Amino acid sequence: MKALLAIVASLFIAANAVGQNNRTETKQPGPGEASPQTKQKVNNAGLTGKVKSALVADVGLKTLRGVNVDSDTKTGVVTLKGHVDSADTKSRVEAVAKKVEGVKSVKNQLSIRKPKS
Repeated sequence: MKALLAIVASLFIAANAVGQNNRTETKQPGPGEASPQTKQKVNNAGLTGKVKSALVADVGLKTLRGVNVDSDTKTGVVTLKGHVDSADTKSRVEAVAKKVEGVKSVKNQLSIRKPKS
């Protein structure tokens, strides 16, 4: 009788294990876990902050007047908007952004505007 009970229990456990492997349910975030969308938004915001910090830290860009740059990030792609004083500065801003860890590419939409005297 004990042997029969052990066999039935083993079959039940095996059937449960097979059933678990065949499920195609998507896992919902548990308590304290973020959804993939939330994680991506946090990553985007963090990368945007890193780019802005890098631009502020660049001594050559910090001392220029007439430079107004904003950046936004989506899945590692940084978009630069605003205006700068020259083509050289536009290229330099892009180069600084590209050096930031995690940046996959940069869309440089900066316009060139001479500063007011």
